Amino acid sequence: MKSPSALFLGCGDIAIRAGSRLQQRGWQVAGVRRDTAKLPAGFIGVGADYTRPGSLDSLRELAPDFIVTTLNPSDRSLAGYTAGFERAMGNLLAGLGDHRPRHVLMASSTRVYAETDGGWVEEDSALSTQDPWAGAIIAAERLLQQSGLAASVIRFAGIYGHAGGRLLARVSRGEICPPTPVSYTNRIHREDCAGLLSHLLEMAAAGRPLAPVYIGADDLPAPRHEVEAWLARRLGAPCAEDGAAVRRAEPTRHNTSGHKRCRNLALHASGYRLAYPDYRSGYAAVLAQD
Repeated sequence: MKSPSALFLGCGDIAIRAGSRLQQRGWQVAGVRRDTAKLPAGFIGVGADYTRPGSLDSLRELAPDFIVTTLNPSDRSLAGYTAGFERAMGNLLAGLGDHRPRHVLMASSTRVYAETDGGWVEEDSALSTQDPWAGAIIAAERLLQQSGLAASVIRFAGIYGHAGGRLLARVSRGEICPPTPVSYTNRIHREDCAGLLSHLLEMAAAGRPLAPVYIGADDLPAPRHEVEAWLARRLGAPCAEDGAAVRRAEPTRHNTSGHKRCRNLALHASGYRLAYPDYRSGYAAVLAQD
């Protein structure tokens, strides 16, 4: 029997981790990125800038069984988001021509949800109409969902897992946000991002039905202050609970798009088991990397 093939469009860290898992199970894996020299051994490299029209026309000949898009904005402007998401998705669909992959997964963001007051959201909760940057991501989702292809969207929360991340550096300096106003955060370890993507692809390859939308988040939304204070204690950094003088980070930096609590119902219904179900287990693994 022919091995299944998967193509990752925007083949960065998460895609490489997911693709490597599949490769170890006998899959053929291709990655699309500007610099294919950074792909692991055994990956088929496709050099392309997915924001450019016609850049993905070779995909119809490559004809992968499954496609995963892990797109990024070309820059932080609205135009950069439009290019990196909506335009890129349009280029992918055009590049496929008549080829119909068995399933397409799109890595999206929980930023697309309308909730900004700390309430709970689920997969089918209302989407934002007030955030143009979220709107560019939503437009890409809709292009895929209306394409006629079998497709699922995975809306990931804040991805972490790198020992040199900005949050750890800031907390190490004693910059902790205050406990009020409360700012809820949602997160997922990068190993669970990769694990969920590979799990869903294997489900699709086995002929099992996939949900149209998944929330890629761990089991414990938490106040930002709680997470940072816990990290400060683990790092031996100044912490307000210890009576230390703490430099305060801006308290509502994420509120315009991140102040919500995400339920990962479809993730659990799929049978995926999180390696890091909460920030304590996940960040303990990150700190152990040092």
